[in-house]
Amino acid sequence: MSMDLNPEIVCFLIDLAKEFHTKEEVSLPESSSSPSDDFATQVLADYESDPTYQELVTQIEDLEPDQQITLVALMWLGRGDFSLDEWDDALEQATAEHNERTADYLIATPLVADYWREGLNIHEYSCGESD
Repeated sequence: MSMDLNPEIVCFLIDLAKEFHTKEEVSLPESSSSPSDDFATQVLADYESDPTYQELVTQIEDLEPDQQITLVALMWLGRGDFSLDEWDDALEQATAEHNERTADYLIATPLVADYWREGLNIHEYSCGESD
């Protein structure tokens, strides 16, 4: 049930995601009508020139595929889609759904930073601040 991703990397991504999502001009839909929709790509295309967005995408895309999978599963865990007892199931589902648009999927998820933080907390990790 261990997490195959350094919590410090997740903490860095949390900071970037919070910085990106708190900008006034960033407006992401709460959800798409279907998980297979390309809404994330379409919405995020508006932010391609944003340096914070670019750094967030680069950081996620530079992770190994298994680390990207862990990041997705961690978001789902923090969002309440899975419990810690279901961690292996979350990883299995994230593996099955993994594709080249992982960064866009994660960034387009409102509250992704909060979900990652909660996922870390469930795994008994912290970003060193008052969580």
